[in-house]
Amino acid sequence: MTSKQILLGVSGSIAAYRACDLITALRDAGFSVTVAMTKDAHHFITALTLQSFSGNEVIEDFFALPGRVKPVHIELAKRSDLILIAPASADILAKLAHGFADDVLSCTALASDAPLVIAPAMNEKMYENKFTQENIGRLKAHGAHLVAPIHGHLVCSDQGMGHLAENAAIVAAVKKALLTQRSVSAKKN
Repeated sequence: MTSKQILLGVSGSIAAYRACDLITALRDAGFSVTVAMTKDAHHFITALTLQSFSGNEVIEDFFALPGRVKPVHIELAKRSDLILIAPASADILAKLAHGFADDVLSCTALASDAPLVIAPAMNEKMYENKFTQENIGRLKAHGAHLVAPIHGHLVCSDQGMGHLAENAAIVAAVKKALLTQRSVSAKKN
């Protein structure tokens, strides 16, 4: 699985700070990581920080990329072996579940046939909300792999379900999704 290209989507969640350690874990596992971040993710982490950890340009906005001739979301979709969204906010889950494409991350995910792994992180009430659960169910029904959040400390000072899963579980899900894809591809040939 070495040299596989992972597109890490970072959405607007306080758990965005964990993306740095996740990038390190993915790179230690032999993956190349490119980061695409939503506008709201900027409230929690900077592109420069993510670029420093990934060693690659961070894609923030497909409308502000001077010198690019090809649509950035299509190029990202073509070169990504897997799309991992961690943390996945309720907003990005809803966008993907219903086909909204108003930022570079959602556009890339919709333009890609690569496996999609989502690791939600949000307040327990938001995670357990019937709309969020319906969106997760819809994404799973269409082939997305879920790395469920765990019970832990939440930013609102509560303890509950919604804490981003541990990096080891996320990396294991990435490896499993890639192996599953390879197995399906082999059966088709």
